[in-house]
Amino acid sequence: MRHRKKFNHLGRKTAHRKAMLSNMASSLILHKRISTTTAKAKALKMYVEPLISKSKVDSTHSRRIVFGYLKQKEAVTELFREVSPKITNRNGGYTRILKTGNRLGDNAEMCIVELVDFNETYLTEKKAVAKKSTRRKRGGSKASGQVATEVSEVKAEAVKTEKAPEAPETATEEIKKEEE
Repeated sequence: MRHRKKFNHLGRKTAHRKAMLSNMASSLILHKRISTTTAKAKALKMYVEPLISKSKVDSTHSRRIVFGYLKQKEAVTELFREVSPKITNRNGGYTRILKTGNRLGDNAEMCIVELVDFNETYLTEKKAVAKKSTRRKRGGSKASGQVATEVSEVKAEAVKTEKAPEAPETATEEIKKEEE
């Protein structure tokens, strides 16, 4: 029985699997985005996220631990110099898996694995959405006669106080104002 054995062996021996995950993690750190199968991407996510968390503390000890996993000096340097300053405020979830469909040859499910803070399209869309605000009507609908009388009452009060009338807030009030 396979109780409590959740690690995906990916159909490879231990040495082959560790070397493959090390190379994939180094490629992800250097290129910020790689294309692979979904099973490998999920295994890579479990492999690389603790390394990225370890890179938040830039010490000799953490560099040596990360180098033990990645085994590439350039990837370790890139991780500690470029990646870690961008992810200091993030508490996990450093990678994103985007499914791209099936591969033609063997119909394997393919995906793109990328570092979250390095995809500029998602960052600019998030900022654009944050700036956009919507105006929504508050309250229930009113009969058209009541709206017209309320608009005329607002105008009458404005004339008494000698102020300009306030702009109507809802679309129905704007239409009634234009009709008068």
